[in-house]
Amino acid sequence: MSRAINPGMADLRWLLLSMCLAMALHIDHFPVWVSALIALFMGWRYLLERNHWAMPKLWILVPITLFGVVGILVTYRSLFGRDASVAMLALMLALKLMESSTRRDYVILGFAGYFMTITAFLFNQSLLVGAYLLLPLAGFTATLVGISYPHGTLSQRLRTRIAGSLLLQSIPIMLILFLLFPRIPGPLWGVPQDAYRSMSGLSDNMEPGNISDLSLSAAIAFRVQFKGEIPAPQQLYWRGPVLWHFDGRGWHMDNNRTRFAAENLLVSGDTVDYTVTLEPHNRQWLLMLDIPQGLPAEAYRSREWQVLTRNPVRTRIRYEGSSHTSYQLALDLDDRARQLALALPASGNPRSRELAQQWHDQLREPQQIVNAALELFRQQPFIYTLAPPRLGRDSIDDFLFNTKRGFCEHYASSFTYLMRAAGVPARVVTGYQGGEVNPVGQYLIVRQSDAHAWAEVWLPKRGWVRVDPTAAVSPSRVETGISTALPDNTLLPLMARPDYPWLRNLYLNWDAVNNGWNQWVLGYNQQRQLELLSRLSGTQVNWQDLVLWLMGSLATFILLLCLFLFRRVRQSLDPVQVIYRRYLRKLARHGIRVMPHEGAQDVQHRASQQFPQHAVAIARITDLYQSLRYGADAEGKTMAELRTSINKLKL
Repeated sequence: MSRAINPGMADLRWLLLSMCLAMALHIDHFPVWVSALIALFMGWRYLLERNHWAMPKLWILVPITLFGVVGILVTYRSLFGRDASVAMLALMLALKLMESSTRRDYVILGFAGYFMTITAFLFNQSLLVGAYLLLPLAGFTATLVGISYPHGTLSQRLRTRIAGSLLLQSIPIMLILFLLFPRIPGPLWGVPQDAYRSMSGLSDNMEPGNISDLSLSAAIAFRVQFKGEIPAPQQLYWRGPVLWHFDGRGWHMDNNRTRFAAENLLVSGDTVDYTVTLEPHNRQWLLMLDIPQGLPAEAYRSREWQVLTRNPVRTRIRYEGSSHTSYQLALDLDDRARQLALALPASGNPRSRELAQQWHDQLREPQQIVNAALELFRQQPFIYTLAPPRLGRDSIDDFLFNTKRGFCEHYASSFTYLMRAAGVPARVVTGYQGGEVNPVGQYLIVRQSDAHAWAEVWLPKRGWVRVDPTAAVSPSRVETGISTALPDNTLLPLMARPDYPWLRNLYLNWDAVNNGWNQWVLGYNQQRQLELLSRLSGTQVNWQDLVLWLMGSLATFILLLCLFLFRRVRQSLDPVQVIYRRYLRKLARHGIRVMPHEGAQDVQHRASQQFPQHAVAIARITDLYQSLRYGADAEGKTMAELRTSINKLKL
């Protein structure tokens, strides 16, 4: 067969290299047996080509294919979904190598490789992954360039240069499509259903160990850009789920939200305005500072002033926030809310109940009871730690009177229990506290390690008042953050610790770059697109304008590109050729069209036969052209003379 049909060893190397680069993005996602099979098929295909062995027969490939399908089904319990589908695609691509030897097969593998490359964004949409994708993209392009070359083997240097040139030419088109292609509502990349389980964040319940486990994660929960000065750390309480029900060990939300009235609010002072970029967490809540004034689009608030959305947050979202840090919440507490805020199991934790009853009998005033509980935490040898011991059946008693070692959920839970047992309405609030200011971008980074739990008590004439019992044990937790509050912070993720300042500075600079990627690339949604184009045009932009802009921009770029390429081709011609082509066009107008295989002598012969009266002039033109073009007897002959002879020829 011809070279155009059968790619060579160099083409196979490029194809295998490109596939390796694409598969490397998924090595953490594939089970070991899938990665091993892919490596086996690639190595096998290389040996087949190098040793000129025959391709494996169908009776060998069919059982291997069935084994792969059954293996995917057993491993993922399905053939559908993100993880199973991407693993199946990778395995089938590797198997396709075992029957690929023609140019058509390589083209199919090349374009399927493009698709395989882009599936990496279903797992990770970071800037690093986006930059890495350029490598397999360039590799598959170079592979397709090589197999499209019809004459022998294309040199590696020329193959690389052509592939790079094609990718560079595609950048303006990519930018035009990115900026102007009409966006549908939602993010640039959705996340398939089976990816939701890997999302981390606050839960709708709290048990001992829940938040301390979450604090071991360095994952970013959200970033905040304030429109003014960043509030003091003591004011950075990001309100999440409000927990009412205690079952003897853990706290849970009240799912029946119609049983008591919405809590009224009195505010004072200025609002704090900010923009939140929230990472996906597969829950309905939006994290906002303290008590929100305005709500993001398509959001609503619960009766306890927690902000919620209609659907779980499964993609990165960006929303505006406005909050009050000085307020009075629920000055009047209705009977149903009071009943919920005092409810305790019928039995359990007898020592805690007895202590709370003593406070109730002796102190009477709710504020005095609150102070007594906080004083207990300050005076007793309580320790704030990420590694508390396991608690017994009566978990509150065990913590308060035995272990005295716990994380924020232990202190919030035991404090709220004591308040209820003493007759003071109380509830647990979970969320995040504090955050780290990135001086590069002047925004706040809030990580999962900043997850926190505190309490709210209801006091007459004051309403719900936030009380953070963790601050009584470890004030630095609220004032400077978790990394300085723990006696041993080695359990914290590296980026949440003050060690290695040079590494920390490097990370903050990188996070600023990554934040820009999130805001302007991944966060470039329909709203931001219309806002940007409206500012650029000075008028309100709609869908029809977007389509016209898109078509006009693409047409303009393609026209400019064609003019540039044609100009380069024209400039590459010898000046003598440019003049001679005028002569050929003159002949073509009189029916003499030059074939690709014909030379100047052939053209002269046909033209002289058709126009014998001009045979001398035609011979003169041919002689001048050949002398000037090929250097034969060119002395004394000029291009001006050739041009004049052509102009004088009147057919």
